[in-house]
Amino acid sequence: MRWNELFEALTLIQTQKIGAFPIVMVGKTYWEGLFDWIKKTMLAEKNISSKDLDLFKLVDTPDEAVKIINDFYSQYMLKPNF
Repeated sequence: MRWNELFEALTLIQTQKIGAFPIVMVGKTYWEGLFDWIKKTMLAEKNISSKDLDLFKLVDTPDEAVKIINDFYSQYMLKPNF
């Protein structure tokens, strides 16, 4: 996923233009710089709320990502189509 696509998806979910779906970023070391900037800049300047940080998850392993996706869809008795 490209950065612009990530932010577009987050914005559409945040503004309720589309239904929520799991956004999982794998590789905490890779993504932590962006996450820190989001917290230190966007959150600090009140461009987002603290609840917006719950729109995505940072994980290190594929197993963690699969668990988040399965947990999300099990709330609705649905399964991902892959």
